[in-house]
Amino acid sequence: VPIWIIAVVGIGAAVIVIFCIYCCCCRKCGKKKKKDDKRGGKERVDFRAVQIGASYQEKVQPSMDELDYNSEDYHSDLSSGVKIGRINFTLDYSFTDNTLTVGIIRAEDIPAKDFSGSSDPYVKIMLLPDKKKKYETKVHRKTLNPVFNEQFVFKNIPYSEITNRILLMELFDFDRFSRHDLIGEARLPLIDVDLASNINEWRVLTPPSGSGGAGHSKSDLGDICFSLRYVPSSGKLQITIVEAKSLKSMDLTGYSDPYVKIALVQEGRKIKKKKTTVKKRTLNPYYNETFTFTVAFEKIEQTSLIISVLDYDRVGKSEMIGKCVVGELSSGADLRHWADMLASPRRSVAQWHTLHN
Repeated sequence: VPIWIIAVVGIGAAVIVIFCIYCCCCRKCGKKKKKDDKRGGKERVDFRAVQIGASYQEKVQPSMDELDYNSEDYHSDLSSGVKIGRINFTLDYSFTDNTLTVGIIRAEDIPAKDFSGSSDPYVKIMLLPDKKKKYETKVHRKTLNPVFNEQFVFKNIPYSEITNRILLMELFDFDRFSRHDLIGEARLPLIDVDLASNINEWRVLTPPSGSGGAGHSKSDLGDICFSLRYVPSSGKLQITIVEAKSLKSMDLTGYSDPYVKIALVQEGRKIKKKKTTVKKRTLNPYYNETFTFTVAFEKIEQTSLIISVLDYDRVGKSEMIGKCVVGELSSGADLRHWADMLASPRRSVAQWHTLHN
């Protein structure tokens, strides 16, 4: 046999032996790795090598437009499980007229406050620390995503002063027969805003702070409930003073002696006045007293009623506790009561009202 054939056979046999040894080693290493995996539990994953799909990424990471710069409040609401919603508004400051125009555009994802699973939202705005100048939007019935598109103007506020103001926007749920529920609020220090440009932003609503603004719908002066009824054919305007609640204490005893005065106003003049009986030593008087005025149909839209609650004093002058106005001179919830009366002729429409200074 030639020597080269023997050499080829030898080399081939050596290659086969080496290959067999390599396969055996691989099997042993594989078994050992599986045992180690079982002992160690879960496998380690290199997250840097994982790419998240676009649809899933939207669920995990909201866009920066949605978070806005108020993202801390947004995350705190999510972590606490409280869903209050958010509000869209605009700001436009005129340096020539010293006026600030606030636009309330819309609100989204507000919680349901009614048994029907809906709410009747409206927005109240003011520039703190001034609490006297307030504006209110119209009420939007049975919606959790109201669109307001209303503008309000704060006049005669120079730039040097407006930077010390805080814009407070409070979202309420309207309720005719009880105090309105404060759903949430948004506060914007105007020193943090570039008023040289027009602002259009979203703010996340936060739970009421209880200080600095209205805090809640309850007045420090109290609330009064009365019904209105108008009969166009006879021109009879009827008001029934039902009751008052949580009136401010005016006496040293911690009580008051409240009575209600009603004044009919037309063209800026008080035409007639009527008043209830005095209720002694109480902050929650019940009256259920009805009064009738005669107002021609063609003048009803130029008519107002001023309802004042006073503390009777036997010796001195009666002290004013608080008042509210319905009719031409009113606004907000007070004006809505008047409008509902006109929309329901010959029917009594009752509503609670907050007393003001």
